[in-house]
Amino acid sequence: MNSKRTLLKTVAAAAFASLAMGSALAADITGAGATFPFPIYAKWAEAYKKDTGVGLNYQSIGSSGGIRQIRAKTVAFGATDAPVKGEELDRDGMVQFPAVIGGTVPVFNLDGFGKGELRVTGPVLAEMFLGKISKWNDPKLAALNPGKKLPDQTITIVHRADGSGTTFNWTDYLATVSKEWADTVGRGAAVKWPAPTSVGGKGNEGVAANVSRTKGSLGYVEYAYAKRTNIPVMALQNKDGNFVMPDDETFAAAAAGADWFSVPGMGLSIVNQAGPKAYPVTTASFILMYKDPADKGQSVEVLKFFDWAFKNGKQMALELDYVPLPDALTSQIRQRVWSQINNK
Repeated sequence: MNSKRTLLKTVAAAAFASLAMGSALAADITGAGATFPFPIYAKWAEAYKKDTGVGLNYQSIGSSGGIRQIRAKTVAFGATDAPVKGEELDRDGMVQFPAVIGGTVPVFNLDGFGKGELRVTGPVLAEMFLGKISKWNDPKLAALNPGKKLPDQTITIVHRADGSGTTFNWTDYLATVSKEWADTVGRGAAVKWPAPTSVGGKGNEGVAANVSRTKGSLGYVEYAYAKRTNIPVMALQNKDGNFVMPDDETFAAAAAGADWFSVPGMGLSIVNQAGPKAYPVTTASFILMYKDPADKGQSVEVLKFFDWAFKNGKQMALELDYVPLPDALTSQIRQRVWSQINNK
């Protein structure tokens, strides 16, 4: 009897060990990087695990961190909103492809004003981030918002404290619409913020939190974070002169004419695109993988995950106001990018 009980315990223990090992293997897709796409990656991962039993361990640490991690080969894929240049991809032996499209938005905290109740142009926004416009009742802001009583209140700029693709996208836009910004600050995942009243926050989460608790503040976050935390967003003038609000329709309008293979590594900037409905700070988030991965099993699983997301994750993306890639583009990514990865 004892030997039978011992045998049963041994079988049970072996079964439990097997389950535990299966769980570890199921969670074995590892990625790190951009906070911009984290809400949709988390949603895809949850649905993918239910569908396949395979999990995703994604560290939302910022684009610069994602590039560092993939270069250190500690993850199977890196994620960045600031696309890596073609020559760097060639040097590192990597491929890059867009995974999803979204937008970066100006968020603010001003008593008496809600979502879309303040309008701003790109050049005026640049002056606010430069510190040249330092009060909310500045004449340039007042002229864009006739009939609104703007307070004599200092503008506190909230920016990313970490290296960030969201910052790259934001500064890419400001440099596109403002020569002064381009000449004095420029584009980058991390820049020297010129406004004297500036505070940093880590990740999109940190910027959103700082704007929410700081009266008179102005910051920039990926739209899903603004929507999730209910922070007011400004209406932004686009290239056609129309004031537009961010959503999946205005992001899609901006991305409609993009020729992704016109630049090496598909690293296309789609800020300030023409079009009556185009949202001006529309951007893609990118995935980095090795052409000859050290862990081919993980690399295979990464491609399976994004293949599933491209096929099954469109509605989930739209629900969070991201724009899924069109089928024609994902087919090209499979044929022209994934085919370069040696998983055999």
